Amino acid sequence: MNPSHIVRRKREGEELSATDIRAFLQGYVSGAVEEYQMSAFLMAVFFRGLSAAELAAMVDVMIASGLVADLSAVPGVKVDKHSTGGVGDKVSIVLAPLVASLGVPVPMMSGRGLGHTGGTVDKLESIPGFRTNLSLSEYSAQMAELGCALIAQTEEIVPLDRRLYALRDVTATVESIPLIASSIMSKKIAEGIDALVLDVKLGSGAFMPEPERAAELARTMIGIGAASGKRVVALLTAMDRPLGHAVGNALEIEECVLLLRGEGPADVREVTLALAAEMLVLGGAADDSAAASTLAAAALDDGRALNMMRAIIEAQGGNAMVLDDPAILPQAEARRVLDARRSGTVTRMDVRAIGEAGVDLGAGRRTMDAAVDAAVGFHITVKPGDRIEKGQPIATVHARDGISAEAAGLRVLDAIIIGDGPADPLPLIVQRIDEAALTA
Repeated sequence: MNPSHIVRRKREGEELSATDIRAFLQGYVSGAVEEYQMSAFLMAVFFRGLSAAELAAMVDVMIASGLVADLSAVPGVKVDKHSTGGVGDKVSIVLAPLVASLGVPVPMMSGRGLGHTGGTVDKLESIPGFRTNLSLSEYSAQMAELGCALIAQTEEIVPLDRRLYALRDVTATVESIPLIASSIMSKKIAEGIDALVLDVKLGSGAFMPEPERAAELARTMIGIGAASGKRVVALLTAMDRPLGHAVGNALEIEECVLLLRGEGPADVREVTLALAAEMLVLGGAADDSAAASTLAAAALDDGRALNMMRAIIEAQGGNAMVLDDPAILPQAEARRVLDARRSGTVTRMDVRAIGEAGVDLGAGRRTMDAAVDAAVGFHITVKPGDRIEKGQPIATVHARDGISAEAAGLRVLDAIIIGDGPADPLPLIVQRIDEAALTA
């Protein structure tokens, strides 16, 4: 196997055999394929895509690069959720304990920040002491005890994806349907799930901004799941504005605490309940989405979800007092309140620009080995369609110093477009897609 020949053939649009895919990916694992060669391959896939056969081979190799968790000792239908990533998307941190509190086991393995979007693992690690790097045995034991675990990708599960994930982040190859689909589904299948609910984002802050591309990604992942005997449902949800108000790791955990208390932003609650309803139906805890949504809302409001989150934090070594006093979370030294530059209506928001401004503050990564600053980020109180007056506070920057706060503030103000015309925001829940769409 000559790595440069594989890259060239894919660059020219040739379909590779399963043998080619296996040899190239296994060569990367062994060191026979260099980082720069894999970077070139990823870019070729970005532009040329993968056929169904190529994608199936890639998923098989990725799963086979590590172990597959055995959760057969955990009773019930194991249901996970995965988001394709967005700005301010902290849903998983509320959703997992919520669904688990209603008796459906949730084995949730999440990722770190990717590109301009935040990562669930980075957010969880802003809780003092919280361990996301559980071993496979620790993960299985916690699932048996609590019915829920919130972990990073372990060393044992799909180690190939962990390397590719980091490489994609710094080589501008994130927004690729086959690369996103193979990454997500290889991890989910290997973590021991029976069913999966996908939150596929669309809009200016999503990796797949266009509805057609978002739907294609959803169908691709549903197809991979079906081929592996996993039931998969997808909701396409809005990312044409940040979800909630908080953007940044510790800031989003603080917002999650409010949501687990039955408070917090209405948009995050709505998306959380919609996804919870799908998970509860797949898990057999409710007969239909309406009944499931009612169950989930009650568990948020009566403290069951909060109590489950407390148990999870304690089990994973974190300081559960953050649920009582979020001031324990890391705090930024500098804050700058942003006032509206003019009166009018928020017509739209450049959500990607907001996410990138957060990365530059330190809330995300520009290089594979960069550290994340848990304290920094934004609190943005306006949404498309809001009427505002000149000088009205519309956001707050949390930064390490005044200079970076000033620079980030200017970028956020530029990203909040105020005009005189009407706004046309997406509905929060745009579309539902299931296996029936594969044959439609």
